[in-house]
Amino acid sequence: MSRAETTQSAAARLENIAHTTLADLNAIGVDAAEISVASGHELEVSVRKGAVELVKEAGSSGLSVRVIRDGRVATSSTSDLGREAVTQFLRRAVEMAMVSEPDPLAAPPPADELAKRWPELELFDRATDRVGADRAIELATSAEAAALGGDRRITASEGASFSRSSGHSVFATTGGFFGARSGTYQSLVVQAVADDAGGKKRNGVYWTGGRFVAELESAEAVGREAARRAVAQLGTVKMETGVFPVVFDKEAARAIVGLVAGCVLGDAVYRERSYLAKLLGERIASKHVTLVDDPLLPRGPGSRAFDGEGRGVSKLVVVREGVLERFLLDTHSSRKLGLPPTGSAAGGGGIPHASTSNFFMLAGRHAPSELLAGISRGLYVARMMGFGFDPTTGDFSRGAEGFLIEDGELSVPVGEITISRNLGELLAGIDRVADDLDHRTAIASPGFRVDQMTVAGT
Repeated sequence: MSRAETTQSAAARLENIAHTTLADLNAIGVDAAEISVASGHELEVSVRKGAVELVKEAGSSGLSVRVIRDGRVATSSTSDLGREAVTQFLRRAVEMAMVSEPDPLAAPPPADELAKRWPELELFDRATDRVGADRAIELATSAEAAALGGDRRITASEGASFSRSSGHSVFATTGGFFGARSGTYQSLVVQAVADDAGGKKRNGVYWTGGRFVAELESAEAVGREAARRAVAQLGTVKMETGVFPVVFDKEAARAIVGLVAGCVLGDAVYRERSYLAKLLGERIASKHVTLVDDPLLPRGPGSRAFDGEGRGVSKLVVVREGVLERFLLDTHSSRKLGLPPTGSAAGGGGIPHASTSNFFMLAGRHAPSELLAGISRGLYVARMMGFGFDPTTGDFSRGAEGFLIEDGELSVPVGEITISRNLGELLAGIDRVADDLDHRTAIASPGFRVDQMTVAGT
């Protein structure tokens, strides 16, 4: 797809390829097939110390297919969308299926379970592709300049970058589903550096992003916030080892919610790679915790009007006031578990699998500052590092940075510490939730407070 191609012509081109691909598959002879044909365009620029380091602009297109013949399945993809090339590609895909092992659970959803209509979710911004390289460089340069000028203690920059992407796709099945979708996203990020005692570098990172250009914060605001975060870490000390109340900033809290998201997906559940596998209907968190998967958020980064198998989608409460109400299931995992599918499939045209859409904890009633109230000594976590989580047991341990809490106020910055507690116990210990939820990312959370965690420091 050329950059000058309109949204309408791009969609029409993809729909034509989808129709001819389905016709070819029916002529070859298959029990069932799912195809996804897509095209996209992206731009990425980065600057450092006022100089341009990277300008990358690219377009792509491709076709993915899953075919089923005699109960045998094959998936394949190609970037050659020429008519003859696609015909030969499909023949090879069917040949691959004929030599695979039968899988009786791989059949797609029945035709009467496929979506017939779906809402418009405002996922495509025509202004995205109009942001050219010159404008992207201007935004990144302005953000970095604002960071460098934001405080005299800022000594360097690790650079700033702007990226945008746009795409169109069509998902179609021999079962009668035919759906088109389009989406855009753009983001701006900057990293400022301040020098601390002993020559240590303190980095402050901040970013803004959204499906629509107009949703982004200004370059100057992004740069100033990156500088503020770097300077706030000057004078970082280690915290003593002990058991303390812990407050998670919303960005750190998002990482905790993401761990739960991975444990409620159907594949993890039926393979018993989730500590939640046997806890459906049980209390797994405090009453302050409600977790939702909502694919229908207008302009949401994870929104989708239908799932990767052509099912309709809806807002799902996964955990309600601490009780695990459902898992997120595609057709295959629902059959394995003997539970109804939830319209949570991804991977259309490839191997379907359960996935989240916009997965988040509902906001509470407290201002973020109120999470600190009543804590005489504790930890405020602003950032976590590492991957210390075992989904089969729920055991959790990660590096952290943030601030010491003393008498209900943030005091000195702390770092080089580790926080740990079983995830189930952590969720049960959440006793206060903030009102600062936003949906910049597909997995999101407000800030929250945990009654206690083990902190390993000096």
